[in-house]
Amino acid sequence: MHESDQPDVGPDPSTTPIPPTPPADSSALPAHSSAASEPPTTTGSGRRAAARPAGVAGFGAGVMTAIRKHPKTWIAAAGAVAFVLLGTGSVALGATIGAPAAAVGIAPTGTPTPTRTASATPTPTPTVDPARPVPANQAAATRVRTCSVAGLAADGRLGSLEAQVVNAKTGQTLFDRNGVKPGPTASVLKTLTSAAALATLGPDYRVPTTVVAGSTPGQVVIVGGGDVTLSRLPAGQASFYTGAPKIQDLANQVKQAMGGQPITSIVVDATLFGAPFWQPSWDEREERVVEGSTPYMTALMVDGDRDDPTAVESPRSTDPVSRAVQYFQQYLGTSVGVSQGVAPAGARQLGVVQSQPVTTLIDQAMRVSDNTIMEELARLVAIKNGAGNTFDALNAGVLAGLKGYGIDTSGIHIADGSGLSADNAVPPSYLTQLFIKVLNRQNGLGVVYDGLPVAGKSGTLGPGYNRFTGSSSVARGAVFAKTGWIDHGYTLSGIVNAADGTPLTFAVFALGNVGDNAKQAIDSLVAGFYKCGDNLSNG
Repeated sequence: MHESDQPDVGPDPSTTPIPPTPPADSSALPAHSSAASEPPTTTGSGRRAAARPAGVAGFGAGVMTAIRKHPKTWIAAAGAVAFVLLGTGSVALGATIGAPAAAVGIAPTGTPTPTRTASATPTPTPTVDPARPVPANQAAATRVRTCSVAGLAADGRLGSLEAQVVNAKTGQTLFDRNGVKPGPTASVLKTLTSAAALATLGPDYRVPTTVVAGSTPGQVVIVGGGDVTLSRLPAGQASFYTGAPKIQDLANQVKQAMGGQPITSIVVDATLFGAPFWQPSWDEREERVVEGSTPYMTALMVDGDRDDPTAVESPRSTDPVSRAVQYFQQYLGTSVGVSQGVAPAGARQLGVVQSQPVTTLIDQAMRVSDNTIMEELARLVAIKNGAGNTFDALNAGVLAGLKGYGIDTSGIHIADGSGLSADNAVPPSYLTQLFIKVLNRQNGLGVVYDGLPVAGKSGTLGPGYNRFTGSSSVARGAVFAKTGWIDHGYTLSGIVNAADGTPLTFAVFALGNVGDNAKQAIDSLVAGFYKCGDNLSNG
């Protein structure tokens, strides 16, 4: 107990003045009678014990005689005694309810001598009102944050909002709106596909395209390994995919390996990827033809099956395999017949070319949100994890690839590798946890961080994309995030280096009846995260 909390205690009874001896005539009371001046003693327990000196009976008779002779004087004296006794009682009461009271001892005769004897007072056991249950562990005091983005979060352009913000250093959730509710991610899903590919395939894995000898003399078999970056452009000409292997180089290796033997037939083995080659939930006309972002996902193709091999987006065909074989024949310098089949087991290799490593593929796909590379990686992950080689295998395959990161995948559903399907479902809370690992470059995830678009600077958040403009431009250069858009959904998720120096991870899904202006509403909200930093309030 602090000193300021201790109750006041009345005057020490040992210092209370003894009332004067009332006047009496000499015949009634001796002038120096000790019986008249000696107060009653107390026992060790505090109870009063009467003093019994000699001549008590005579003393009582003398007092009564004195009272009859001098009534006014004795009435006044009695009042003084009562006053003292009441005062003494108050002190006793104060001692009872305050600190442990000192016992007071009186000498048998003469002037009272105070003595103090230590008396241990047991600590009272607190009682708990059964009507008011008390938690076993009291919650620690938490900081009150005062920077609110509630108005920005209520913007109608955001539709049905799902969002979460986490302090990446402490792991504390600062802001949450339906953050554990799984929702369609759009291209933000590419971060999960990238993480699964790094864990399953490894950062240095390169995707091969090979040619082996067929089962008859002069027959060659081209085997698609799933590399969508293989280019039809001749040596010296750069395709859209940086450092892409050339089908011309593959054909030249085959001619050299044949040693002048004529090629009699070509067999195409594209069985690595199973049908259907188009995800049923995708809008084929929009994605393949109008926007030109996504091809039929076959195991053999050139330049992502673009009509223009140098463009980010370009219309795609309905038969990627045939386009690839056409250029293979051209570089072989033959027009022999082509059939589909399977390469003989243990066949002699005639040539091979390889893609850039997985890290390079992820970097390029993340920067420009390339659907084709991500669909390739997701399919290869599913195959490597034994889940199968079709779209239906992607959920089990990718989730198996994510298992090693130790983040709960409950509620996640993977319908494709690019995020194009509205059937994908991931809670924002998963992304905020995954991006902490990305920020810390755990398990090789630094490549994902390096490939993230930067607000106002690069990728799909850079110049030409109309992002983080106006008042939101305050966060330019501080937001590293993956963008996403599908019908009825706009998303953004990644990392904010806040104004106060706090690293934040965030995910924002604007879902439902939303339009293109949802992007500006998302940018405003994320700029609010940037300005608030660790003072961001959930209110």
